[in-house]
Amino acid sequence: MITTPLTPELIRGGAELEPVERGLRLHRLPLPYRSREADGQLAMVERQPSGIHLRFRTTATTLTLRLHATRVSYRGLDRARGQVDVLVDDVLVRRRPLEDGDALELDLATGAATPRPGAADTVAVGDLAPAEKTVEIWLPHNEQIDLVSLESDAPLAPIADARPVWVHHGSSISHGSNAAAPTEIWPVVAARAAGVQLQNLGFGGSAMVDPFLARVIRDRDADLISVKLGINVVNADAMRARAFVPAVHGFLDTIREGHPDTPLLVVSPIFSGIHEKTPGPGAFDPESLRSGSARFVATGSPAEVARGALTLEVIRDLLASVMAARADDPALHYLDGLSLYGADEAVTHPLPDGLHPDTATHRLIGERFAAAAFGAGAPLSR
Repeated sequence: MITTPLTPELIRGGAELEPVERGLRLHRLPLPYRSREADGQLAMVERQPSGIHLRFRTTATTLTLRLHATRVSYRGLDRARGQVDVLVDDVLVRRRPLEDGDALELDLATGAATPRPGAADTVAVGDLAPAEKTVEIWLPHNEQIDLVSLESDAPLAPIADARPVWVHHGSSISHGSNAAAPTEIWPVVAARAAGVQLQNLGFGGSAMVDPFLARVIRDRDADLISVKLGINVVNADAMRARAFVPAVHGFLDTIREGHPDTPLLVVSPIFSGIHEKTPGPGAFDPESLRSGSARFVATGSPAEVARGALTLEVIRDLLASVMAARADDPALHYLDGLSLYGADEAVTHPLPDGLHPDTATHRLIGERFAAAAFGAGAPLSR
């Protein structure tokens, strides 16, 4: 068997590889931002390799990837494990759930955190045709991953990729929450349909219009950019209307410093019944936790909207006003998130926890985004 060094040329969709004791830790944010400006939540989710995958050409008939996962679990709640998807010439040939790895078990009742160490996972793929082929190994979008080793029975070669680079920023919905597998999250569905390279800056609980995230996008190589803003600002009750509008203008101004003419698409939130008319903060529904599941509720008061509190309905109006004020930017475009998932879809494809789409709904959103953003004559079409 041949051991192939895990170099940046083989690994797509990430920012940096950090050498650690077990191997290479994947990051979606570069230093110094991930250590200086990321809070605990963002530091955790940026290490979850949503959109990151290995891509190479080979005649190998067998491949073995060893990786060490670290996940957050919740006592009393059953959370699905991350999965590894293996594609050969763009066809899924193996989907393997993680079984081992470390866990940090949180007790939502007491706040206690209990570490539970585990072993590395081995993902083996055999019986591949000996012909030359393109292999992609998509890593779990919802668990921290340290790459340990990659072995095969024939050499692996990185592939030069001329496809346009699409940089996307969003919340846990863009990160992939509740999707079953890494190629099932809506940005990956859209990227594969459109034939673009995805750089996914969707971070669970962390799309807060942070100035440093705009600088990350500004400094990233990108042919196409989209930012999906609003839901986290509402469910964290992070700011009021007076602060949100200039924050979005500043965010877009910063991106334009590095990408003055790049097609840039602003996307408003999809429908979420709990926050359409009710401000945050959002919280777990205690009744659902007692039954062993997790649903979200909005705990703010609609009366606060008159004093500037944000709901999803308000956010959409404010984003539309920002776009109208920037009408002199011909490469800046707007997409109403309700066209991706609206009130009608909430009936036919309900959000299981009141906030995040399931796998089928991720696919629906991804397909609609691909058509609306990348289709002929669309804002991100090339």
